[in-house]
Amino acid sequence: MSQQRPLGAQISHMLKARGVDVVFGIPGVHNQELYRGIEEAGITHVLARHEQGAGFMADGYARATGRPGVCYVITGPGVLNALTPLGQAYSDSVPVLMVASCLDETAATRGQLHQMRDQEGAAATVTDWSDTAQTPQAAYALIDRALQDMATNRPRPKALHVPIAQLEAEAAPDWPAKPFLGPRPVEPEPDWITYTAQEVAQAKRPLFIFGGGARDAAVAPVGQGQPTPVQALLARSGAAAFTTFAGRGIVPADYPLLLGSYLSRPEAEGLIGSADLVIAIGTELAEVDLWRDQLGHSGRLIRVDIDAEPLASNLPGQTPIRSDATRFVQALTDALGDGAPQTGWTQAEAADFRARMRSAVSAERPGLLGVIDAVQAAMPTDAMIYSDMCQLAYAAKEVWNMDRPGHWHHPYGFGTLGYALPAGIGGAVARPDGPTCVIIGDYGLQYTLPELGTAVELGLPLPIILWDNGKLGEIEDSMIRAQIAPNAVIQQNPDFLMLARAYGADAVEPATLADIAPALRAAFKACRPTVIRLTPDLFS
Repeated sequence: MSQQRPLGAQISHMLKARGVDVVFGIPGVHNQELYRGIEEAGITHVLARHEQGAGFMADGYARATGRPGVCYVITGPGVLNALTPLGQAYSDSVPVLMVASCLDETAATRGQLHQMRDQEGAAATVTDWSDTAQTPQAAYALIDRALQDMATNRPRPKALHVPIAQLEAEAAPDWPAKPFLGPRPVEPEPDWITYTAQEVAQAKRPLFIFGGGARDAAVAPVGQGQPTPVQALLARSGAAAFTTFAGRGIVPADYPLLLGSYLSRPEAEGLIGSADLVIAIGTELAEVDLWRDQLGHSGRLIRVDIDAEPLASNLPGQTPIRSDATRFVQALTDALGDGAPQTGWTQAEAADFRARMRSAVSAERPGLLGVIDAVQAAMPTDAMIYSDMCQLAYAAKEVWNMDRPGHWHHPYGFGTLGYALPAGIGGAVARPDGPTCVIIGDYGLQYTLPELGTAVELGLPLPIILWDNGKLGEIEDSMIRAQIAPNAVIQQNPDFLMLARAYGADAVEPATLADIAPALRAAFKACRPTVIRLTPDLFS
C-alpha cells in the first residue's frame, strides 16, 4: 500500500479495493490518467461509444447487481453527455458514481479545451451531490462517502470531479481498509405497527399498493417452500393488492386478489376509492405511477417508506410511517396473528377487473397484446428485461405479470429515450450467466444505436426486440387526443437489419407471431447481440 502512483491510477486501485470490478467509460486526454491503473488494478473496462451510453451502462449494471455502477468521463462535454443517465438514475434511485476530470482553473483563463462555466454545478442538478476533489485525500474521502451513502441511504448518483493536475500528480495510496456499514433497516415504531394492525383488522376492504421500494419484501427466507414476507402478509390480511410498474413481481401473479399494475387506469381510481383502508409501501405514488392528480382514495391511507421525503406529501387522510419495507411487512404480519381474515374483496371481482383492464389496453393499442404474449411466452423466467420509452413497452408494463421483482428495468421518472440498449449492455455485463433482453422502439434505438458496437465487441448474447412502426406513435396519439393535427411524428428509418449486420450483430425479422419464439430462443444462445425487428405487419 506504499507505492506512489499518479492519483488517477490510485483512484482505480482504490475502487478495486472497495469492490468495484467494472468501469464504463471513454478515455480522453483529460481523463487518461484514470486509465493508467485500470488493468493493473484488475478492473474490467467497457468502452462505450458515447458518454450517455457509458452512464446508462453503469445504471443498468447497478440495477442488475444492487452495487454501484461506475463511469469515467472527460471534462466538459463528457460530463454533459453523461448528465442524462445521471438524471435517470436520480429519479429511479440507482447508485451510479461518475468520476470526471475537470480543469484546474476556470476563473482567470478562457478558451481552454472542454471549458465550461460550472461543471460541478451542472452535475449537481441531477445528482445527490457533486463535489470537486482538490487533493488526493479529498478524492479518497469523497469516493468513500459516495459508496457509503449508496450502501446505507437512498441510492442515488454522485459526481466526483478531479482537476487534471491532481490526476497527473504522484499520490500515496492513503486509503486505509474501511469497514463499510451495510444497509441499516429502519425499524418501524411498535406503536405504529399496533395501529396499522388494528386498522387492517377493522377494515372490510383493505388494499395494499406495493412499489419498487418494497422489492426486498418479496424475497423468500431461506428454507424450502417458505412464503415471502409479502405473501405471508396478504394471506393474513385478506387484502387486495396493486403494484406499481416498478413493483411488478412483488405480488405473485397467481394471488387471487391481485389487481395488477393498472394503477394508472381511470377505472382504478374508483376501485381504490371503494377500499376503506389503503396501505402504500415503498412507492412515492408519483405522477409516473398514477398519471392523474389524485390516488382516488379519501379514507384512511397509511404510507410506508424508508425515505422521509415522499412521506411529506399532503395526500388526504395520510398517516406516514418511516420504515424499511421488509421490516414493516414482517412486523405487521406478526401483529395480525393467525386468524382467518375477513374480506369484502372477491376473487371474481379481482379477475373481472384485470380482464377489463387488459381489454382496455388491447382496445387502445390494437394488435400489440398478441405480440407481447408471444414475446412473454418465449422469455426465460429469470430474464432481466430493459425497456425503453415505446408503445410496446408501455403496453407490456400493464399486462405482463412478472414472476419475480427487480427483473424489469425502465426509465420511469426521467423518461429518457435511448435508455434500454446501453442499460441492457450494463445488465448483461453484470449477469454473464443470466439472460438479458432489450425492448426498444425505432426512434429510441437511434438515440444510442452506436452502443450496438459495444455489445458486439463484448460478444453479448443480447436479444434486442425492436418495435418499428416508423413513427413516434405515442406522440401522434397524444396529439390526436389533444386535437392537434399530428406533425413531426413520422421519420425516415434506416434498414435496421442491414445496419445491425454492419455492426457485426445478428438480425432477424419474424414473419408471423409464431416466429417470435424461435428467434428469441436463438438470440439467447448466440455469441453476439441480435436485433429482432417487429412491425405492425405482424397483426395487420
